[in-house]
Amino acid sequence: MARVETQQYLGKVYLVGAGPGDPGLMTLKGKQLLEHADVVVYDALVSPPILAMIGDRAERIDAGKRRGRHSKLQSETTRILIEKARTNAVVVRLKGGDPFVFGRGGEEMEDLVKAGVPVEVVPGMTSGIAAPAYAGIPLTHRGHSSSVTFVTGHEAAGKYRPQVNWGAIAQGSETIVIYMGIHNLANIVPRLIEGGLRPDTPIALVRWGTLPEQEELVGTLTTIVRQVEETRFEAPAIAVIGKVVNLYATLSNCRPSV
Repeated sequence: MARVETQQYLGKVYLVGAGPGDPGLMTLKGKQLLEHADVVVYDALVSPPILAMIGDRAERIDAGKRRGRHSKLQSETTRILIEKARTNAVVVRLKGGDPFVFGRGGEEMEDLVKAGVPVEVVPGMTSGIAAPAYAGIPLTHRGHSSSVTFVTGHEAAGKYRPQVNWGAIAQGSETIVIYMGIHNLANIVPRLIEGGLRPDTPIALVRWGTLPEQEELVGTLTTIVRQVEETRFEAPAIAVIGKVVNLYATLSNCRPSV
């Protein structure tokens, strides 16, 4: 019987969540890994203060993906991680937010495991929680909401094209948080209204959440698309829909300094 050789790897790949941008929200474990990494493969939305935590000796590789501009294909990024793990002890795949919340961390983990590469996941603070908090919008509140739905508003993701049932989303919980939906709001909003949400349901958009550049745009399902067009409000932004948005005016003065 022919002998099957097993590929040996010197190190491990760490899928690290960089959080939403504020360096104070980076986990201690993630920071320690950046300081001791041999290689860091990072995404476009990782903030400069987080990148500044990377040790001087580490090789830095930009694998960022932004709407309309992909630095590297997903398959190429995975190939780089596999190759670097053969000759480096600590390889960090640094991803904005949390690796497993609309971050393709699950895909990368699957590919690495299939290749026999040791993998460890280090969770991060997802922007869908952090950005509303920094805007003074609680996702749950005993008087307004006891349920939250997180959903992507980006309808095309490689070969898999999500078929979001916006009617079910409209009825499924009292607060809806939409990632990557700014460029698709004109399609999403009518479907939410058709699904049963009132046209005057409040909605808030939080751009560059937790960073000094943070901006908010507050309106209703009836007005928000026009507001986005008039103000040229662009991604990256999180959308929060529901009665909790009404607390923005009260709590926004209590938000953390950014």
